[in-house]
Amino acid sequence: MTMHLPTPIQLRQDLPTMYDLPSENPEEPGLPDEFHGLQPQLLQFTFQPPNWSETRRFVAMDMNLYYDVNHPLWYKRPDWFGVVGVSRLYEEWDSRLSYVIWQEGISPFVIVELLSPGTEDEDFGETESQPGKPPTKWQVYEEILQVPYYFIFDRYTDRLQGFHLVNGRYQPLNLRDGRGFVPELGLSLGLWRGIYQGLTRQWLRWMKLNGERIALPQEEAEEAKQEAQSAKQETELAKQETQSAKQEAELAKQRAERLAEQLRQMGIDPEI
Repeated sequence: MTMHLPTPIQLRQDLPTMYDLPSENPEEPGLPDEFHGLQPQLLQFTFQPPNWSETRRFVAMDMNLYYDVNHPLWYKRPDWFGVVGVSRLYEEWDSRLSYVIWQEGISPFVIVELLSPGTEDEDFGETESQPGKPPTKWQVYEEILQVPYYFIFDRYTDRLQGFHLVNGRYQPLNLRDGRGFVPELGLSLGLWRGIYQGLTRQWLRWMKLNGERIALPQEEAEEAKQEAQSAKQETELAKQETQSAKQEAELAKQRAERLAEQLRQMGIDPEI
């Protein structure tokens, strides 16, 4: 089911905008747990497609995604999604409260859902839509928005699964080296065991296609600090080596002078 959306200009006067469709539902206040807040942050910091500048990509965490122009109050709320080719700011100047597809005109390129107890069936497309009710999450991602890449991560088993849209249907994505590849963005998504915000565990993070980690701001700062320390040590070592060379040259000069004096005492001119 493919939608042909009217242009944003046609809809602006008649349909609710981002300001009318906030991201927080009063009936569902807050995040379900700390992990659901930290993990999307890590994805946000590491989502850096090399061919898209920071001003032409948008990422969101736990934000309402409004997808149906005919039912403007229907939405899904992905744990994390990334869009490329859209302004980082709403209409180039404001931060978003929601992502409204009939205004933006560009669907997310990748969505990540974090499994919670009781959400498995919905996340994996095993629930059925009811007549007169909103379509399921799987239907929205696959049929309506046609999101090219959809990933599901189970933090209880540290299992990552991916799906790639092929001919309008999601096909399981074969992971290599434990990573799901998104070549169109020059990125791969995989597991990393490390410390983030004081917690040591398996985290999901974006990497380069070759598996090289995309550094977090604090990691970049630490690397810069280590490089500065290394440069300082190398400079100090170079100074020590220079001083040692000077000392050796002085000793050699002294030895030569002693030898010359001995030769003169023996009646031999050392200059001949």
